[in-house]
Amino acid sequence: MRRAAATFLVALLLTSLTAGCGSVTAERPTPAPPVVQISPAFDAVRARPDQGLVVKAQGGKLSQVLAFVAGAPVPGTLDASRTTWRSSWTLAPGSEYTVTATAARSGAPSTVAMGRFRTRDAGHTFQVAAVTPMPGETVGVGMPIILDFDTPVRDKAAVERALEVKPTTEGAWRWVGDTRVIYRTRDFWTPDQQIAVTAHLTGVRMAPGVYGVTDRTFAFTVGREQSSSVDTRTHQMVVRRGDRIAQRMAISAGMATTPEYTTTSGIHLTMDKGNPVRMISPGRVKGEPGFYDVLIDHAVRISNSGEYVHAKNNIWAQGHANVSHGCVNARPDQAAWFFATSLRGDPVTITGTARPLRWDNGWGFWQLPWEKWRQGSALYRPAPLPQQ
Repeated sequence: MRRAAATFLVALLLTSLTAGCGSVTAERPTPAPPVVQISPAFDAVRARPDQGLVVKAQGGKLSQVLAFVAGAPVPGTLDASRTTWRSSWTLAPGSEYTVTATAARSGAPSTVAMGRFRTRDAGHTFQVAAVTPMPGETVGVGMPIILDFDTPVRDKAAVERALEVKPTTEGAWRWVGDTRVIYRTRDFWTPDQQIAVTAHLTGVRMAPGVYGVTDRTFAFTVGREQSSSVDTRTHQMVVRRGDRIAQRMAISAGMATTPEYTTTSGIHLTMDKGNPVRMISPGRVKGEPGFYDVLIDHAVRISNSGEYVHAKNNIWAQGHANVSHGCVNARPDQAAWFFATSLRGDPVTITGTARPLRWDNGWGFWQLPWEKWRQGSALYRPAPLPQQ
């Protein structure tokens, strides 16, 4: 009995020691679920459309953001950290938006925020009144994009941020007044491509209480590459298609006896054409010396100061002397060919005269160096000076 009791005590002691050396694992607290913040706040009834929609996650990452207005999805982008989602454009005035945002965090329950808000009505509105080129038009490689608005724009930067050109290329908008903005590429367009332009004006706040309520989208095609060079000293015009010479034309340019009778030198663009076009002498009335009022065939306009490439049956001067009132005239059959093959926006570069083309004469926009052109953008920011 004494040996059995001793054996029992040893076993009990070993059991106690074994239990005392065992590991104890403490339970970790469950991480807090992420917090989702939405602006405008849910249940808002007069949210500013121009602020857009912003969804943020704290303590987690956004896994999904769904926003709708009038049954249509609201486009937006998620940043690289997946913590902030922003609508691509401003919001529609006087509209109800529904939002569902989901945020997740490892080891924590997901957070789902669901709600709705309404934007304020537009007190006054503005919109695009006219566009150049025309929707569906095929144009030359130098063609600008021109937007005209129906009322003066005060916040030009806000409007310019809403303008989109696709495919993306290096170009810039330049304001030439309160109602007109012009887009020019750094270099001529790549030929044979379609360009889409969208003014995402819905919700843009152009001035206090003045909002856009509609977007405007149109597309045009850049056609074949055609450019012309005119040398007024040799009285020759060469038309090229890409790297190939398509036509050589003997011409006569302005006689240069007065500024208005001097052809302008510089990079012109073909603007429109007519057959015939009525031409009247500038600054002169009937009966005065130098007055004329004539119909001219196959005329292609290249500036706003009365310059055309057109037909004229003065073959004796073409290729030999400049005797026109400022236009470039060519043999009737060759002028008809140029008329038929020209697209709006084809470059026509003229050299050899003492009168430069002003950049704001017609579509003389290529007269401005690229950096100078960019400075007309409401979003232009000069590059910082290098530190010494």
